[in-house]
This record gives sequence, structure tokens and C-alpha cells, in this order.
Amino acid sequence: MDSRQQKRCRAGVDVGGTFTDVIFVNDETGRFCVGKTLTTPSNPSEAIEAILREASQKADVPVEGLQTLVHGTTLVTNALIERKGDRTALLATKGFRDAIEIGRESRYDLYDLMIDLPRPLVPRYLRFDVPQRTLADGSSLDPLDTGYIEMLARELAASGVEAVAICFLHSFVNPSDERAARDAVRRVAPGLRVSISSEVSPEIREFERGSTTIANVYVQARVERYLSDLQARLQRLSFCGTFLLMLSNGGLATPNTAANFPIRLLESGPAAGALAAANYGAACGRPDLVSFDMGGTTAKFCVIDNGEPPIAHDFEFDRMCRFKKGSGLAARISAIEMVEIGAGGGSIARVDSLGLLKVGPDSAGADPGPACYGRGGSEPTVTDADLVLGYLDPNFFLGGQMKLDLDASRRVIHDRIATKLDIPLEKAAWGIHRVVNENMANAARVHILERGKDPRRYPLFAFGGAGPVHGFRISQALGSPAFIAPLGAGVMSTIGFLVAPLAFDFTRSWRAPLAGLDWQRANGLLDKMEAEGRALLEASGVPSHDVRFRREADMRYIGQGYEIPVRLPDEKLGDNCPSKISASFEGTYRRLFGRLGPPVAIEIINWRVLCSGPKPKVHLDICSQTDAEVHPPKCARRAYFPEFDGFVETPVFDRYGLARGVSIDGPAVIEERESTVIMGPVSRGRVDEHWNLIVEPR
Repeated sequence: MDSRQQKRCRAGVDVGGTFTDVIFVNDETGRFCVGKTLTTPSNPSEAIEAILREASQKADVPVEGLQTLVHGTTLVTNALIERKGDRTALLATKGFRDAIEIGRESRYDLYDLMIDLPRPLVPRYLRFDVPQRTLADGSSLDPLDTGYIEMLARELAASGVEAVAICFLHSFVNPSDERAARDAVRRVAPGLRVSISSEVSPEIREFERGSTTIANVYVQARVERYLSDLQARLQRLSFCGTFLLMLSNGGLATPNTAANFPIRLLESGPAAGALAAANYGAACGRPDLVSFDMGGTTAKFCVIDNGEPPIAHDFEFDRMCRFKKGSGLAARISAIEMVEIGAGGGSIARVDSLGLLKVGPDSAGADPGPACYGRGGSEPTVTDADLVLGYLDPNFFLGGQMKLDLDASRRVIHDRIATKLDIPLEKAAWGIHRVVNENMANAARVHILERGKDPRRYPLFAFGGAGPVHGFRISQALGSPAFIAPLGAGVMSTIGFLVAPLAFDFTRSWRAPLAGLDWQRANGLLDKMEAEGRALLEASGVPSHDVRFRREADMRYIGQGYEIPVRLPDEKLGDNCPSKISASFEGTYRRLFGRLGPPVAIEIINWRVLCSGPKPKVHLDICSQTDAEVHPPKCARRAYFPEFDGFVETPVFDRYGLARGVSIDGPAVIEERESTVIMGPVSRGRVDEHWNLIVEPR
């Protein structure tokens, strides 16, 4: 391949809990190649280097010829859940050091007297009251004593503290005291990392702002080390293109920005999957669908409306109860709204003390992995069950690159599940498969209904290594009109990296009633955020004329405790805007809650600006990846279907041999290198013009 074509090549790399995926795309020809390898949990960059080398050889594109490399990672999420961050201290306004533990008045389980509450990242003995007080209007009641900060910083550094979070009352209005405190810490203890809430999350609400700032600095060193190691490996591969990271809101950022605000990487990997599903849905005329991404460790669902995944501005991580809001630690960031549960191919099955079959959320991951991987795993997992049921070919996993041990799967399911429940082996395997399907379907149903949607209206777009294996049964449980499996479903998330723009969002809190609003101040606030965004994107290489802005405001009826995001007009705000903004608020409110609120005035709490560059386009030359002729089934094997009360001979098709317009009646197995589609009885699948396999009831 000549150098001109190489410079038009881009790559996306997704590091999951079990597998690391990659895609190479030539934007000029549309040719692409994909790859998948086991993640290296102790150092994820090792798997990235290995898969890039492998994919570059397959694509005949040296890594040094890549124009752009986009990466998504679960590093931040894992570090927070596993509590593998820096020893962190908190400096708070005097009297407010316990706000992060007190949290909100609401309890996620009102009637449980023994409720387990989330444990803050900073223990109480490392939380300090600072003599300082800023009032709600930004004026100072008690000035900051920088001498006290310097004394405290010396003691913290000497005692082994590695990071400091600073969160003062009302700093989102006047950040001067936080900045002065940061400067004081750096003067006497330059080795301490410092995050201030007025930069990390400059919004109203002390608890959420403090929790977000703590999480940011808690993982900062880990992210910096990871990015430094990864960039060193890329340098060894002679990569000299642009390296970007996926943010939780679906935008991209430079490594420098990601290192300064690592909390924005919290949902980095899952966000790419939702973007990929939205892009494919819009391309094939299905802008409304449910994205279902099932990998080796987790399953993610996202409702896509009008071709766009929804954005939420509050997030919880490390929940005590996976479906209960308030049971986790708060992170006030912009993130694609989705539900994520511990259900993947590596999810471990067990019989509990009551004799009930349970699956997940604990996972075998990549090391040791399921028993069938032959890497020392001794627990029965979902992948083991799928193998025993005949859904997976032990000789064609990852296209034959990785052999699976069927006997090991049968042995662990027999010993750990079938014997304890006194049922046949195949019934035990089917029980594991069905339980994990019900877990995922319940999570999806709750997520869809909470958004006021009807699951029977939304096709299920299934991808990830395990998604197409389980998609048919989940779509049945939801009553979905169709189940869609794209070509290359096993590495679909990587496409999301290549359709995301460079983007960053800004927020400022200013509470003001809509009636009689100071429009000059409002415009000044929005203009300042747009200027910051333009400068950030220009520094990242986006031409000024290509920068786009989206304005929003968090609004509510006066007296309400929570607000909703509402789109603001793009033009300069003025006296002609209240009716437009009010109508937009009422339309959003009615769509969310089915009615309007009380006849009271409306107020704005937060002002938001999303700054983004142009959205890249990806054209995949799928035709050149598949054969032009239609092939008959490549073989048949026995697969388990409860409708037949056992195993039946089931045709197995080569996914790459199915041309557009082909129809297949279930039951059937359709295999490709990185994933497998399972079609149940009384279903019919057809390949559309985009090579998506659409499975509908027959």
C-alpha cells in the first residue's frame, strides 16, 4: 500500500474486561480489518501493542502509517470499583468535610434498617476542615488561611498522602479560594497531585461536586502512568499520527486533557458501543432501537432515539445495588445514558445457599477466564454453558485462533451446578443461559421503561462477542419487533471510536428565574464557555470554522428539587427568547413525565455548552469482505433448544458467505470470526443491504 493510502487509515482500539478489540479502516477505499485478543489485566497496554501489530500485518498497513488512533478503556471504572487509586485527602470548608459521606437525605432502600451505604474514597481521618467560607453570591465571609494550607500540605506529604482534592463551599461561583489553596499545596508539596472542584465540576450541589473531584484525583496517577506506557509502546511501533481517547459523553479528547480530567473517561469503552449502534441504526433506516453490547464481563443497554444516544449529566459508580439510584458514589459528569450490569461471557454461575441458580456479577475475566479457555479457570461461566449447548464451535472460537476445551466446560458445569441441583448436564447449561438472559432482559426493561418508552417498539441491536449469542432470547423476553446483528458484531464498539468527533463540554451554575432573566449575563456566560471550548479544540487541531456548539440549560419549576436538560436556541439570547425556552422546557417535561407540572414559574440552574469538531464519517467496503455467492450451510451440529426439549441437528452458516437479500429460517447458527448469531425456532433472518442480519418472528 502506498504512503498516500496509509495516511488515510485510522484505527480504533477497545479494551474490555476480557477481550481487546481493534479495527483498521482505510477511509479512501473503505477496506477494513478487525482483530480480537485476550486483555492483559495487569497491563492493558500489552494487549493493545500485540493486537496493533497483528492487525497491521493483516491490513498490510504499518502502525506508523496510521493517521489516527482512537482508544477507549475501562481503566478508570476498574480502578474506582477495585479501590486501586492514590491515597487521597480532602480539603473542605470548615464544617463540611463529612458532606461526601452524609450524601443526600434519600435512601435507596427506605425500609432496610441495615442498608449498606457506599463507602467514600477518602476515609474520615483524611478529610480536613479548612477555615474558609464563601457565600452563595461569591463574596467572602471568612478569608482563606494559606499558611494553614501549607502546614497541612507538608504533614500530608510526610504521612504518605499522594493526592489532594479541594472542594470549598460555593466555589462554582467564586473559585479564587480553591485556586489559592491549590497554589499553596504545590508550593510546599509539589509531589502531591491536586484537583479543585471549580475546574473538575463547577456546578451547584456540594456532595456531587466533592465526590467527582475526589474520584478525579484518586485515579489521576494511574491514568497518567497508563497513558505514558501506552504512548511509549506506540512510539516503539513508530506511530506518529494523532492519538485520542473516548470520553464518557461520546466525544474525543487528547491524552493531555484526559490525564487532567480522567473522571471523564469513566464510561469511555461503553460509550463507543452506543455510538456505533446509533450510527448503524441511522444508516439502515432504524433510528430508534435498543443498543445491546455483551462482552466477556458486562452487558450494556442504551435506548437510541432519532439516531442519537441520550446524554445524562449525573452518574453513579460502584453501586451497592445495581438497579437502585443512590446506592453508588456520585460523579457529576456528562455521559451517554445506559445501564450496565455484570453479565458477560465470563460471568460465573453458582448455586446459592437456598439452592437457587445465580449468574454473575462476578466474572472470570480474561485471567483465568472460563474453564474452556484452558488457562486455569475452575468456575462454570456463561461461555462454558454456551459451549455445552452447542452454540459455540470449540474449533472456531476467534476464527480458530483459540481452541476451547469442551470437556472442561462439561466437567465444571456437572460438578458445580448439575450435581448440586440434581438435574442433567444440558438442563444445567440451559439454566445458566436462561438466567443470564433474564438478568439482562430485566435490566433492559427497567432502563427502557424509566425513559417512558415501550420495549415492544424498539428493535434490539446486538453486538459484542456474546451479544448475538443471547440477542434472540432477550428480544423475545422484551417483545422486541426484531433482533439485529451487524456484520463484525464482535468488534462493533471499535467503529464507535471512528465516528466520534473531538468534543468537550462545559458547565456553569447560575440560578436565575426565566422571567426577567439578565440576558447580558447569560450571553456572557455562554460566550465564555464557547471561547474556552474553541481554544481547547483549536489546540487539538480542529480549525476554528469547524467548531460547533450545542447549548443546553438544566431547568425546573421553582420549588422542585431536581431539574431536566433543555436545549437552548443557538442565536444570541434576548427578550424574545423566554417563550421559546419555556416551550422547549414544557415539551421535554411532557415527553419525560407524560404531563406538565404545576402552574408555577420556571428557573434555570445550570448552563451547558458542548463544543465539538466535525463528526468523522466511516464508509466500510463490506462487499469486498464477503463472497458474492450464497453458500449453503457449511455444516450442521447438535444445539440445544427448549422448544424441542433437547438437542437437534442445526444448520451452521458462514456469516461471510451470506449475500444481501438472503433469508434463513431458524433454528440456525451463523458464525463469524469474532461472534456467533443464534436463531431460535419460529424465526426468520434476512440480510439487508448493509449486511445486517435482521431476525424477526416467523
